Amino acid sequence: MASRYTLLFAALVLAGCAQMQPPAKLPDIPAVTAFKEGVAPWTAAQPADHAPRGDWWTLYGDADLDALQGKLIANSPDLAAALARYQQSQALTDQIRAAQLPTVSGSLNIQRDRQAELRPLRVLGPTSPDTYSSNTVGLDLEYEIDLWGRVRQQVAAGVAADDAARADLASARLSLQAQLADNYIALRGLDRDGALLAEAVEAYSKALSLIQNRFQAGISSGLDEARAQAQVEAARSQLRQSQAQRALMEHAVAALVGEPASNFSLAPKVIDIALPDVPAGLPSTLLERRADIAAAERRVAAANASVGVAKAAVFPSLVLSVLGGYQSSDISHFISAPNVFWAVGPTLAGTLFDGGRKKAEIARTQAVLDENGARYRGVVIGAFQQVEDQLALLQHYGAAAEAEAAALAASQRALTLATNRYREGAASYLEVVTSQTATLQSQRSAADLATRQRRASVQLIRALGGGWQGLSSAS
Repeated sequence: MASRYTLLFAALVLAGCAQMQPPAKLPDIPAVTAFKEGVAPWTAAQPADHAPRGDWWTLYGDADLDALQGKLIANSPDLAAALARYQQSQALTDQIRAAQLPTVSGSLNIQRDRQAELRPLRVLGPTSPDTYSSNTVGLDLEYEIDLWGRVRQQVAAGVAADDAARADLASARLSLQAQLADNYIALRGLDRDGALLAEAVEAYSKALSLIQNRFQAGISSGLDEARAQAQVEAARSQLRQSQAQRALMEHAVAALVGEPASNFSLAPKVIDIALPDVPAGLPSTLLERRADIAAAERRVAAANASVGVAKAAVFPSLVLSVLGGYQSSDISHFISAPNVFWAVGPTLAGTLFDGGRKKAEIARTQAVLDENGARYRGVVIGAFQQVEDQLALLQHYGAAAEAEAAALAASQRALTLATNRYREGAASYLEVVTSQTATLQSQRSAADLATRQRRASVQLIRALGGGWQGLSSAS
C-alpha cells in the first residue's frame, strides 16, 4: 500500500513539473545590419540598462546647464514620483518573496466562560460547573510545499516586475534630463534670436532717423520714410514674439527643476553651446542600454511567469501545519506538561469544480503575455525610428547650416552693395530694405539651425540610452 502512495505522489510531482512554464521567448525583431542614416551594425538588444551613463550633458560645456541638472535630480516632482513608484514595486516584490518562507503566528487567549445548563455535551459532563476559565497560548506554523512551482513563479514574476520598475525609473530620469537639456538649449537659442532682433531694431531705428533727416532736407521721399518705419516696427514685433517664446521656455525649465515659475529666472545670455561629436560609426549596441527596452523585456518575463502561476493553480496546494501550545482552566498551573497540546499534519486542498475559472485565467495570462510581447517589439522598432530620426536630422541640419552660412555671406554682400547704391542715388531704399530683411532672416536661420543641431544631439543621446565612453564635443 505504501508503495502505491509513493507512486501516486511521484506522479503528481512529475505532472506538476510538466506544467512548469518554460523561459519567455521574445518576439522576433526584423534583422537590421546597419542604420539607414549611418554605417554601424545592429545587434539584438539585451538588458544593459545598468551600464554607466555619466553626466552626458557636460559635453555641451555649459555651467548653467550642469547646475540645473543637479536641481532636477534633487527637486523634480516627476522624478520623485517615479522613485516612489519604484519603491512601491520593491515593497510588493518583498511581500511576494515572503511566500517562500513559513508563516508563524502566535495567540494568547484568557477568558471566563459560562455554559448553559441544558447545553448538549456540557464540558466535563452534566455535573460540571456552569462557569469555568479557558486559557490558551499557542504557536501556529504553516508552510506551503511548492510542488507545482506556483510560489516560485510568483516570485519570478515579482522580481521581473521589480526589474522593470527599476528600468522605468532610469528611463524617467533620462527623459527628464534630456527634456531639461533640450529646453535649456532652446532657451539659449531664443536668447541669440532676441539679441539679433534687438540689434536689428537698433540698426533700423538709426536708419529711420537718417531717412527722416534726408526727407526733411528733401533728399528722400515719404515712401522711403514709410518703408523704414515699417521695417522698424516689424522687427520690434518679431522681438516681442521671440521674448514671449523665451518666457514660456523659462517657465518649462522651472517646472522641470521643481521651482515655481514666479520665483525662477535665467538671465539672457548669448553663448556658443558645444555640439557633441557623434562618430559616424556609432555602435548600435548602445541601444541595448535603453531602459525602456529592458523594462519591456522584463515585463515579458513577468507575464510569462504569471502564466506559470495560473497553470500551477490547477493543481492542489500542499500545506504543512504545525500547531502547539498550552491550554488550561487553571491559570496558576498554566505552563505544565499535562496542559500541552499539539497538532501536526499536511493539508492537500484543491478545487474540484470551478466552472472553467482557472482555464479562463490561464487564457487571460497568456493574452497578457502576448500583449507584452507585442509591446516589446514595438519599443524596439520605435528605438530604431528614434535613432534614425536624430541621425537624419543631424546630417541634414549640418548640410543646411553650411548652405545657410553661404546664403548669409551673400546677403551681407548684397546689403553692402544696396546701401552704397542708395547713398549714390542709383537705387531706391526698397533695395536696402529688401537686403536688410534677407540678411536678418539668414542670421536668424543660421542661429536656429545651430540650435536645432544641438537639440537633435540631445535627442540622439536620449535615443541611445544616455551618454557613453568615447563621446567628445566639438564646438
